[in-house]
Amino acid sequence: MIEMHTCGFVNNPYIIAKNDNMISVNSTLQIDLTGQCASEAIGPYQFSGVGGQADFVQGAWLSKGGKSFIATPSTTRGKDGRLISKIVPLLDHGSFVSTPRTETHWVVTEYGAVLVKGQSIKKRTESLISIAHPDFRDWLRFEAKKLGFLS
Repeated sequence: MIEMHTCGFVNNPYIIAKNDNMISVNSTLQIDLTGQCASEAIGPYQFSGVGGQADFVQGAWLSKGGKSFIATPSTTRGKDGRLISKIVPLLDHGSFVSTPRTETHWVVTEYGAVLVKGQSIKKRTESLISIAHPDFRDWLRFEAKKLGFLS
């Protein structure tokens, strides 16, 4: 049997939360050191639609035993072939925040998984730097100190 529903039902965080041990896995284009995710656009340049990321992040968090993961490669390549970190000090100017820092639960890259929900800015920053590509960790620490996230 198949049951069909509109996205207003399927993407309702309270409906999602009724599933114990709900796991949501979403990706992002860019994540800053506070845990804000820009999953639709970088700056004003749109790459995808809104989707249900915020709904499933919230629904999984509200689920008994649930967890929400933002999974992303630590880097991407620019048009010129240059390696670019997807973990950045601050989101690019004009980026749309798809998942606010207060909602981001776990973040996963090829370098590990870190819990950021409920953590201080310092702890979030240290954790996210630890799963960034090694070539960008010193730069991220330097920028985090300039921003006052690290001492």
